[in-house]
Amino acid sequence: MSKFLNEFKAFAVKGNVVDMAVGVIIGAAFGKIVSSIVDDIIMPPIGWLIGGVNFSDLKITLPAEKIAGGIQMQPATINYGNFIQTLIDFLIIAFCVFLLVKGINHLTKKEEKSATPAPKPEPSNEEKLLTEIRDLLKEKK
Repeated sequence: MSKFLNEFKAFAVKGNVVDMAVGVIIGAAFGKIVSSIVDDIIMPPIGWLIGGVNFSDLKITLPAEKIAGGIQMQPATINYGNFIQTLIDFLIIAFCVFLLVKGINHLTKKEEKSATPAPKPEPSNEEKLLTEIRDLLKEKK
C-alpha cells in the first residue's frame, strides 16, 4: 500500500500535474470573468441597440397542457437568449485561448531557434584546396 501512495505522491508532485491544476483553476476563474463581461457589459448595449431587448428574457414558450383534475402544467420554454449569451461567452474564451496558444507557440519557436546550435562554418578556400590535394595523394598510393 505504501508503494502505491509513494507512486501517487510522485505523480501528484510532478510539475505537469501541478501546472495543469493551476491552469484549470485559472481557467474557471477566467470563464466567470468572461461570463460577467458578456452578461453585464456586452449584451446590455446590444439589447439596447436592437430595441431594449434583454437577451436573458428571450425565450419561446411551448404550450402547456392540462392534466387530470384541471391542473395547468408549467409551460416549457426554449431559452434561446441564454444560448446566445453562452455562445458569445464561448467565442470570447475560444479567441483568448487561441491568442494564448499562438503566443506560447511564438515563444517556443524563439527558444528552439536559440537552442539549435549554429551551423559549422564552411571551410575556407585554402582548406578545400588542401582537402583535394590530400584526397589526390591518397588515390596515388
